[in-house]
Amino acid sequence: MDRRSFLRNTGFVAAGSLFVPAFMKPLEAMALDELSLYKNLVVVQLSGGNDGLNTVVPYGNDIYYQKRKGIAIKPEQIIKLNDMQGLNPNMAALQEIHDQGWMTIINDVGYPNPDRSHFRSMDIWQTGSESNQFLSTGWIGRYLDSNCQTCKYPYTAIEVDDSLSLAMKGQTKKGIALKDPAALYRNTNNPFFKAMLQNDKEHLDEDNLGYLYKTMIETSSSANYIQNTSKVYQNKAVYPQSGFANQLKTVSKFISSGLKTRVYYVSLSGFDTHINQIQQQGNLLKQYSEGMAAFLKDLKTNNKLEDTLVVTFSEFGRRVEQNASNGTDHGTANNMFIFGGRLKKQGIFNAAPNLSDLDTGDLKYQLDFRQVYGTILDKWLDVNNADILTKKFNTLDFI
Repeated sequence: MDRRSFLRNTGFVAAGSLFVPAFMKPLEAMALDELSLYKNLVVVQLSGGNDGLNTVVPYGNDIYYQKRKGIAIKPEQIIKLNDMQGLNPNMAALQEIHDQGWMTIINDVGYPNPDRSHFRSMDIWQTGSESNQFLSTGWIGRYLDSNCQTCKYPYTAIEVDDSLSLAMKGQTKKGIALKDPAALYRNTNNPFFKAMLQNDKEHLDEDNLGYLYKTMIETSSSANYIQNTSKVYQNKAVYPQSGFANQLKTVSKFISSGLKTRVYYVSLSGFDTHINQIQQQGNLLKQYSEGMAAFLKDLKTNNKLEDTLVVTFSEFGRRVEQNASNGTDHGTANNMFIFGGRLKKQGIFNAAPNLSDLDTGDLKYQLDFRQVYGTILDKWLDVNNADILTKKFNTLDFI
């Protein structure tokens, strides 16, 4: 096998960019039994624009049923949380989570002058920018760039995927895209790979190849640490058979094994429900809820729930009125789910959406999503949100 084929087949070069960003120096010497005392943040991205009104259903508002004659959830099917709102019946797994006080729902989260493009709105959410501002770094990436005490570690942020989201990219530091630590470990311990590192040191001084080879050396070191640390924990919890649940199971393994990571990023896609929404969204919400419930119970069993905060977002919600195809089109404000063992306000955080006061058929946002980010940065990650976001944002009282 030649050098070019090896790099392509092992995934270190993809679409003209590195699979894993540059790391700091080797950390194999760190004690494997030194468990993390960090507060962990898990970010869950629901890609496609999840319909918040059929997720947290405003069953107490007649306008909901008037606007959605073909796709409204019947009152008797809803998992009622209060006199106005309840969960989609496919989210039954979260009822126990709600009853335990491990869940908060924030209604009507958005931003001024919203954009209905998937790509642009996702960029806004991932970077924390204004709608007319274009940033090349993500809000978590800028957290990594900051002088936070724990950001010296190369794997402070891990995305359980094959590629890295913009949210995880900073100016000088980036997170790691890592789906399977064992696979990365095998690749970096491949004899051909190790021989390349030993025999091609002259390339370290070349601009392009130098960066690649240095990254490969540092990747090998970090792969050893991640694999050797995480393999000491054997996860016995039962998770649903889904890709999303497997992502969360991997995160749980990393957290419970003491991996020195502060931020994890996972995603579930398919929420662009223009046609026949009921079944498509229902299946996805079931995957999301069952995976999340298993994850939270797993953390609780391992005494890690108190130190973990989970935030779920989608790039936008859907329009209040259904379309002619029994679906919904791109909208604006949406709800966010917050999970954890140290929530200050459980249940529903703020007032239900006002369906009688719309902006040309769309929900008006009550809270800026950067207030949620700002709260997490200030109160959970222990940095000043003004140093990470575009300006200082007032915090909220959910933690």
